[in-house]
Amino acid sequence: MKIIILGAGQVGQSLAHSLANEANDITVVDKRNEVLQDLRDRVDLRTVSGRASHPSVLEQAGARDANMVIAVTDSDETNMVACQIAYTLFHTPTKIARIRATEYLTYSNLFVQEALPIDVLISPELLVNQYIQRLIEHPGALQVLDFANGRVQLVAVRAHHGGPLIGQELRAIKEHMPDIQSRVAAIFRHDRAIQPDGHTVIQPGDEVFFLAANKNIEAVTGELRKVDKPYKRIVLAGGGNIGIHLARALENRYQVKIIERDARRARYLAEILDRTIVLHGDAADQDMLLEENIDHTDVFCALTNDDEANILSAMLAKRLGVRKVMSLINRPSYVDLVESGIIDIAISPQQVAIGTLLTHVRRGDVVAVHSLRRGAAEAIEAVAHGDRSTSKVVGRPIEKIKLPPGTNIGAIVRGQEVIIAHHDTVIESEDHIIMFLMDKKFIFEVEALFQVAITFI
Repeated sequence: MKIIILGAGQVGQSLAHSLANEANDITVVDKRNEVLQDLRDRVDLRTVSGRASHPSVLEQAGARDANMVIAVTDSDETNMVACQIAYTLFHTPTKIARIRATEYLTYSNLFVQEALPIDVLISPELLVNQYIQRLIEHPGALQVLDFANGRVQLVAVRAHHGGPLIGQELRAIKEHMPDIQSRVAAIFRHDRAIQPDGHTVIQPGDEVFFLAANKNIEAVTGELRKVDKPYKRIVLAGGGNIGIHLARALENRYQVKIIERDARRARYLAEILDRTIVLHGDAADQDMLLEENIDHTDVFCALTNDDEANILSAMLAKRLGVRKVMSLINRPSYVDLVESGIIDIAISPQQVAIGTLLTHVRRGDVVAVHSLRRGAAEAIEAVAHGDRSTSKVVGRPIEKIKLPPGTNIGAIVRGQEVIIAHHDTVIESEDHIIMFLMDKKFIFEVEALFQVAITFI
């Protein structure tokens, strides 16, 4: 597929690296020559220097025969104009734009072919907001990802001493919870992937990914670690776009405080938020945190634009007694470093956004993609079409489907029914198949499974 990426910021670079490794024809456009040179040194792709919204630059990048334009510059207006030009002058089939300002996002009829012809809108702030909300709603989880409009969730949990399943084989989960259907999709032990089966023994420290219906998540989590009490008190460090929207989403269900360093911004937050307590100060000020009884806080989220400030304030909050601390980290190189320390969860906006972008790049009818383990693994929701003669999966039991190494089918959504997959489960046409890929290099083989033969009408 020929793809033009406009903008070589963190999202653009992460996306270019991910797609170029899958043998796509990638061209990246940016104004900064030094950034493009560094990208060329690391990734096999083309680059074009110039303004992403200029027709001549888009033409030089190959817009006339491109399959897709993904506009992720730091300017909403540049992204919108670039998509308009790609549509008007070059008839680019698929146009994706990152839009941050809520002033644009609130008008859905703005983004139609007759106005601004953008096929897919990506709002990293909104995606991060939803990501953090799910983590707060499920205490103890490292990741919570939605499939089938939220009916099925993939949850990552760190196994701890005290969980009923620790030291036992996975097949014991049926004995512990005979009325609850779930499936362990993958286990990572010391950063190495383990293909789970019924005889796999869960060890303390394992990162366990499991699939279950939304209503059963808490019960399955309790098998892998002591059940955490529901969260009540939330502190958000940073009142930017993410902080303000997260506070709005949480303030009617939790006790929320925002710490904002800028006095003018703090006054603005206090005016527009209903139940959130707004504090003017520095989130890394130990005296202020102690005054606000930080040791009684359940969750501390560091959400400023400064990675170092986020890391330091989250570390301080943890040391002062907060149950769980999360830190927004923009630099990919910091994520592994941070999560190996005392910070519980490092949130990468790029990785959260890339999953949504990949949904529109994957071949076959792919409904959802979630990038996992810093892009090394993926969870995919794909729709099976055709019949036994035109499809490689329809009409076949799972044990007869030639899945690539490290790939397993965890759940099937059939209409309103959630089916946890077993070896003899037969795939039907229009089933939504939820899969886990431990190694993303096999993505082409997975995509090929869900492409219908040309005879299908």
